[in-house]
Amino acid sequence: MTGSSVGLRIGQGIDVHPFSDEVARPLLLGGVVVTGAGALGLAGHSDADVVAHALADAVLGAAGLGDLGRHAPESDPALAGADSLVLLRRMVELAADAGWAPVNADCTVVAERPKLASFVTAMAERLGEVLGAPVNVKATRAEGLGALGRAEGIACTAVVLMGPAASPDVAAPDRS
Repeated sequence: MTGSSVGLRIGQGIDVHPFSDEVARPLLLGGVVVTGAGALGLAGHSDADVVAHALADAVLGAAGLGDLGRHAPESDPALAGADSLVLLRRMVELAADAGWAPVNADCTVVAERPKLASFVTAMAERLGEVLGAPVNVKATRAEGLGALGRAEGIACTAVVLMGPAASPDVAAPDRS
């Protein structure tokens, strides 16, 4: 294991993207295409999935491996339009290589629009499949305050609990 010999670690992440000017760009959050009134796509080098990005940063932080920009820089042309769930899976693999496995995660999406209540369960399921652990997703509004309150973009915060990765000889603990 990298760093401390403590059995559990917590990592937190945050990501923010403005809405895109490309009207055909889909809004992807937690690996789910969000539709409905106000569902404009987000601007970014990859698919701009703020939920997956925040969770990836949380995973890397708990494992002591820096941040997503270090492992998947915007300057890399190969990552243009990249699927953020693929990036998240890679960050989980890097954490496993460092001896850490997700136990559970919690994400909060901050969006004035669109309404996300009908999408959070699907987001949690998609992210949980990639993380290999339970994920909770919640949505809230910025109540008209600041850039998020003016509906200029969407943000997400995430926290993840990580424990020692199971060795290949030992069955993984039940993380439900």
